[in-house]
Amino acid sequence: MTIKPFKAAPPLRLGSTPVSVIAGSKDAFRLLWKSTETEVPDEFLQYVERVVFRTCSKLGDAVCFPCPLREQEAVAAIKALEGCAAAAIADIRGPRREREISVTLEHVASLLMSTYVTNIDGLDKCSPEAKERIPDTDLNQAQSILYRRLSAGLYETKNRGEYYHIHGSLDATKTLEMIGLPAFNPDLTDYHDCVDTIERATKRFSAAELEKLNRKHRQAGAPVLTSEKYRKTAHGRAMASLPLFTVKPLSMNTPPVPFPESADKPSQCLQGLRVIELCRVIAGPAIGRSLAAHGASVLKITSSKLPDVPFFQLDVNTGKHTTSLHLKDPGDVSIFESLLATADVIIDGYRPGVIASLGYRPEDLAAKAAQRGRGIVYVVEDCFGGTEKGAEWAGRPGWQQIADCVTGVAWEQGRFMGLNEPVVPPFPMSDYGTGCVGTVAALSGIYRRATQGGSWICRTSLTQFDTFLLSLGTYPAAVQDQLRREHDPQFFKLRHYDSVEEISQRALCSVKYLHPYLFADHMMQKAYSEAYGGRVSWPRGPLKVDGIKIGHVRPARPNGYDKPTWDGWESNETLLDA
Repeated sequence: MTIKPFKAAPPLRLGSTPVSVIAGSKDAFRLLWKSTETEVPDEFLQYVERVVFRTCSKLGDAVCFPCPLREQEAVAAIKALEGCAAAAIADIRGPRREREISVTLEHVASLLMSTYVTNIDGLDKCSPEAKERIPDTDLNQAQSILYRRLSAGLYETKNRGEYYHIHGSLDATKTLEMIGLPAFNPDLTDYHDCVDTIERATKRFSAAELEKLNRKHRQAGAPVLTSEKYRKTAHGRAMASLPLFTVKPLSMNTPPVPFPESADKPSQCLQGLRVIELCRVIAGPAIGRSLAAHGASVLKITSSKLPDVPFFQLDVNTGKHTTSLHLKDPGDVSIFESLLATADVIIDGYRPGVIASLGYRPEDLAAKAAQRGRGIVYVVEDCFGGTEKGAEWAGRPGWQQIADCVTGVAWEQGRFMGLNEPVVPPFPMSDYGTGCVGTVAALSGIYRRATQGGSWICRTSLTQFDTFLLSLGTYPAAVQDQLRREHDPQFFKLRHYDSVEEISQRALCSVKYLHPYLFADHMMQKAYSEAYGGRVSWPRGPLKVDGIKIGHVRPARPNGYDKPTWDGWESNETLLDA
C-alpha cells in the first residue's frame, strides 16, 4: 500500500492544549503504584519519589497517536515502576545508593510502535523486500495472501450494530471454513473485495452463533463490547477484583536465592539469571526482551511445528538466544529438562493449560525447584486473565485485537473517529503495554525469591492492561478535537472492517509527518545480526536508572537459531554504551 503525504496543522504543542503527557504520566504512575502496592515489595515503592518523566525534544510532551486513550502515559508509568524494581534489585546486588529513575517519553512512543520502526538494512515491516530476509515461520500460510490475512478482523454480524472479531492469524483455514468460505481464493486480490467477502460471510451469523463456532473449532474470537458491557459480564465482574498484575507464592519451602556472584560488580541488575521463554507473537516475548535488557540470559524456546509471525521476531527477539524444541518429542523433552534444571524464571505466553498439559504445571515446577533447593519464578501472560479467580473466559485463546475488542478499547477508538461503531487501535500498543506489565511482575517475583525464598507465580493479561488503560480515561474533548484536526484525514476514513495493518500503516504515515523526530537516527540502536545477515535497527529503550545499565548486548535472531544450551553465548557489551 502506498500512502500519499498530506498537509496538516502543527502538532500539539506544550501549552496549546489542556494536556501534558508528562503530567498525565505522573498521574498514571501514582494510580499504578497505589493500585499494585500489595503485589510489589516495599523496597520498590521507596523509589517512587525518585522517578522523573522527561523529554529529549521540543515536542516530546505531545500526544503522538490518533487515539483517544492515554497509551503513552500508561506505558510511561509502567516503565517507571520497572525502573523502581531495577533500582531495588541493584541495591541488593551492590552498595545501596540514591538512584534517579528517568523515563523518556519519545522513547515510550517509539516502543509502542516498535514492530513498525524496527528494520533490517532499512527494510521495515511495510517493505515487501523485508519478507525475503526473514525466515518463514508462517507454517499455516495464514499471512501468505491478503485474503487469508483478513481472516483476522472485526466484522458486523447479522444483527445490525453488533460486531465480532474473528481471528485466523495463525490458522486462517479453520476460521475461513468455519464461516463457510474457501481456505484459499486466488481470484480475490483486491483489499475491499476481500473485506466485503469475509464480512458478508460473517453476517450470516449472530455473535452468539460465532461464539459457538469458535468453541467448536477451538479458534480465537470475541464479541466487540463497550467497556460498560464488558464490566457487566461475569468475566468482567471477576476481573474487577484483580489488580493489574498479581505476584503470589507457589511454595515457600526453599531458602532465599542470592544473585550470582561475579568478579566485577554487575553492570546490569539481572546479570547471571537464566530465563526460559515459552511464547509467540508479541506480548509474552516483550517480557523476555525487557528482562534481557536488564542483563538476564533469555532463551526463547519454540517448536518448529508451531507457527509464529515472521517479522515480529526481528523486534521481540532482541537480546535473546532462540532455540527449537518440540515438547512432545522425548529427546527434546530431555534437553528441555536439562535447561530447566538451572533456570531461574519461566515465561509462559500460551493459552492457559497448554504448557501444563505437557507436564509442566507451575506447581510441578515449584516441586522440582524444591528438590534442587532453589525456587523458580513462573510468569504468566495471556489474553483474558482471571485463571486465579476461575473467571468465565480465563481459558479462552486470544490476541491483542480480541482483548481490545472485548474490553471496550475498540469502541473508544471508533467513537473518537466520529463513528458509531468500533475500530481496533493502530499498532500493537496493548501487546507492548502488557509486556511491560509482565516485566514488573517478573521483577517482583525475582526480588521476593532473592529476599524471602520460595517459588513465585506472577500473572497478567491483555485485558488487565486494557482495563488499566481505560481507568486513566480519555483525553479531554479539546485534545481529541485537535488530534482529529492535525492527523491525516485518510486515517479518519477508516471503518470497523479495516484491518489492523491498514489502520497502523495510515497512522504510521500520519505520525511520521507530525512527529518526525521519533524516527530520527539517534532514536535507534543498531547492530549487525549474523543470524539475519544484515544490520538491524531497533528503538532505544525509554528507561534509565542511575548506577546500572539497561540495554541489549546482542541483536535479534529468528526463532530456533541457537543451540539449546546456556553455555558459550556471545555478548557485545559495547552496545550498552552506544
